[in-house]
Amino acid sequence: MAAREELKRSLPGRIIGVSRDAAGRRALRMALQTREQHIRREKATSNICTAQALLANVAGFYAVWHGPEGLARIARHVNRMARRLGSRTEAFFDTVVAQPKDPAAARRRAEAKRINLRWLDDGRVCASFDESSTEEDLRDVAEVLGTPVNDEPAESIPAALCRDDAVLSHPVFHRHRSETEMMRFLKRLENRDLSLTHAMIPLGSCTMKLNAAAELAPISWPRFAATHPFVPPAQAAGTREMIAQLERALAAITGFARVSFQPNSGAQGEYAGLLAIRNYHAARGEGHRDVCLIPASAHGTNPASAALIGLKVVVVACDAQGNVDLADLERKSAQHEGRVAALMLTYPSTHGVFETRVRDICALVHRAGGQVYMDGANLNALAGIAQPAVIGADVCHINLHKTFCIPHGGGGPGMGPIAMAAHLAPYMPGHPCATDESALAANGSVSAAPFGSALILAIPWMYLRMMGPRGIRRASEVAILNANYIAARLRPHFPVLYSGMHGRVAHECILDIRPLKAELGISAEDIAKRLIDYGFHAPTVSFPVADTLMVEPTESESKAEIDRFCEAMIAIRGELARVASGEWSRADNPLKNAPHTAEEMAGEWRHAYSREVACYPSPAQRAWKYWPPVKRVDNVAGDRQLICTCPPVEAYA
Repeated sequence: MAAREELKRSLPGRIIGVSRDAAGRRALRMALQTREQHIRREKATSNICTAQALLANVAGFYAVWHGPEGLARIARHVNRMARRLGSRTEAFFDTVVAQPKDPAAARRRAEAKRINLRWLDDGRVCASFDESSTEEDLRDVAEVLGTPVNDEPAESIPAALCRDDAVLSHPVFHRHRSETEMMRFLKRLENRDLSLTHAMIPLGSCTMKLNAAAELAPISWPRFAATHPFVPPAQAAGTREMIAQLERALAAITGFARVSFQPNSGAQGEYAGLLAIRNYHAARGEGHRDVCLIPASAHGTNPASAALIGLKVVVVACDAQGNVDLADLERKSAQHEGRVAALMLTYPSTHGVFETRVRDICALVHRAGGQVYMDGANLNALAGIAQPAVIGADVCHINLHKTFCIPHGGGGPGMGPIAMAAHLAPYMPGHPCATDESALAANGSVSAAPFGSALILAIPWMYLRMMGPRGIRRASEVAILNANYIAARLRPHFPVLYSGMHGRVAHECILDIRPLKAELGISAEDIAKRLIDYGFHAPTVSFPVADTLMVEPTESESKAEIDRFCEAMIAIRGELARVASGEWSRADNPLKNAPHTAEEMAGEWRHAYSREVACYPSPAQRAWKYWPPVKRVDNVAGDRQLICTCPPVEAYA
């Protein structure tokens, strides 16, 4: 999405800001985080959780490889192919519109040549070309349409629409013209990332689990990858069968009647589910219901999604154990009697606990006339153990990029299908190209394609086929076990903020750093940065409670790796003790100065602690060391400069 300068701070999703690190070097960071759902939920302008960032990277690398000259060459090729076929329209780029003399005969010729065209109701036909189109393709399409190929075509792009300013002026779009250089460029970028190939990523709420190679393999198979989303159903029988099997599996896991695969992210799934609830109420003559009850323990995208759908968000308090406060829920329901549309419940909650009275919560909302939307972000602690439908929910979205192994790193690609009870199924998202009753066009669409990002559905299909019912349950059990193991090991060193009635957590635990900040001035962010020196990605910081660390190990991690993380946290607690004793000052200690870079190690050393303490805080770092590319980044500066102002190419000559 692109916008004018004056609208940049209202754009949804992720924007990169240019900042400086503590050493004064240029650094990049996620900008405008304060308006996002995970920080100030009541003021969020975006419900984005997982975007299509991985695919955006692919598009970016495409531009890096081709550069402005290459892209212009491709554009000229595409346009010339279209112009040589001719069109009934005067101005066009890649798509031509023709009127065959005999449309029925043209259809038969297209089918014989295995060419898919877009047929309009009035007998006209549209044909589009791209960079892969060949001379043979052009002549085949011309034969189908009964149109001669023109080798001296007229221009089809008005001069007024042609730009004459420079594009892609950054040096990166001019440097990499051999496969060797491009390979090295990609590898250098990869080396800057701390990923699951290096260590456990304990991000709470985000479920950074293994995406097995076997699960990813099918998305590279041409018969899946080269299938157009609007291809006639008969030409995608295998893909549709895969999707049907996946729907049956997810319906069995959730206990719901129907599943829609249109939403391209969990947040979009929330939007689609709430839209179905609103339409359900409207169909029953209760369109005035406009209140969405959301517990303080809900997933971060929930309030923004409710606001996007036009609902008034009413926050429900939680008790000291992190559970929904039933008394407050009753008060809020009574206060908004007759207006309650839905409750958005995250189960298990973002506080890392299973709601002990979840059925009572659902029953209370139903008595108030509302529907229960269950946020399925934490389904990886539930799948195979309990069904949302049995618990009392009416609809839930399923984060395939979390529980079911579609890669989640870097922001996607995501898939957030929604599962619904039978009474809500008629209000699932529709699509004009749908061929079955499950996606009625009258309902409207939430994605451009009938099945969202259909290609990547092969990943959860593979995961489910390999795991089977027992494996799915086992994965949930191990995820819960791992989180409780971490909570038990770290509780003597860091308070665990919330736990259930038996002193256990769900799939994640929240470590409370607030007492340490009050005593020593050491924040959750300081500990998160220090963990980088130990070779770990930080847990989730200050969400859902300020100055806490939310840790989620998932079922993918071995006991040895979890122990390594716990030992790093315990070692950091020992470093805090040295600050408390006065051995290190509150201003100059490894936590406040973390992370430490290789460049810093080679320069003048002015700290009270040694280089060894800074760089090799544990023996594991001597065997393998991840070096962060930058020190701590100035967050405010990154919010202010959203656009990278780059020098001209000549400056790099």
